[in-house]
Amino acid sequence: MNVPIKAFVRWALVLTAMWLAGCTTYVQTQVTAFSNWSGSDATRTYAFTRRDEQQNSIEQTTYETLVANELAKYNFRQVPEASANYQIAIAYSIRGDTVTVRQPIYYDPWPMYGPWGAGPYWGGPWGGWGPYGPWGATGYVDQSYPVFTHALQIRMSDRKTGRETYKVTAVNSTGDPSLYQAMPYLVRSALADFPLGNGTVRTVTLPVDQNGGIANETAASAGANERSVTPAPAAAKSVD
Repeated sequence: MNVPIKAFVRWALVLTAMWLAGCTTYVQTQVTAFSNWSGSDATRTYAFTRRDEQQNSIEQTTYETLVANELAKYNFRQVPEASANYQIAIAYSIRGDTVTVRQPIYYDPWPMYGPWGAGPYWGGPWGGWGPYGPWGATGYVDQSYPVFTHALQIRMSDRKTGRETYKVTAVNSTGDPSLYQAMPYLVRSALADFPLGNGTVRTVTLPVDQNGGIANETAASAGANERSVTPAPAAAKSVD
C-alpha cells in the first residue's frame, strides 16, 4: 500500500504543537538563595543601587518597580539612599537556544477513512485502532523549537558595611523571547517566602493564563522541593 508520508509528518507536527501548548499552563522557576539575613521589620528600609550602564535605563526602572512591589509584602520600604539600611542591586539576562524533539510517525491502516477516522463502526474520531494504529510507529521526524532562558538575580547588602546579606537567583525557560513577560514570574518566585535559608534550592510553580499573564487560579501542587505561589496580575506587555 502506498502511504502518504508527508501527511503523517504533518499530523505528527500538529500533535506535537498541541502537546507543547498544554505544557505552557504553568511556569516553573528554579530558585537558589544564599542568606545571612538577620534584619527585623523595623530595619527593612532600602534603596536600589545601579551599575553605570543601568543609570538611565527605563527597563531597569520597570523591573525595580516589580521588585519593590513584591518587597512591600515583607514590610520593606523604599527610602532615599542616605537613610536606607540596605542597598538592593538587580541583574537580569536572557539566552536563546533550540531544542530538538524526535516525534514518532504512526501508520494508519485505514487511510480511506481520513485523518480523523470516520464511520460509526470504528469507535470515534481515531478509528477502531486508536490514534497509533495497530503496529506502532513507522518512522520519526525531528522538530526543533526555540527555548529562551530568563534569569534574575537580587542582591541585598548592608549599606554601611557593604556586607552581602541576601542573594537570590531565579531562572526559568519558556518559548517566549520577551524578558519583560518573564519578569513577573521571576520576581515573585525569587522573593516567595523571604527570607529563604542559606543554600536553599527549590522550584516555584506559577500558573499562566492564555494571555501570558499570571492566572487567577490555584497553582499546581508542589513536591518537597517545590513551592506554589498565590497568583497575582502580571505587568502589561511592552516592546523591548
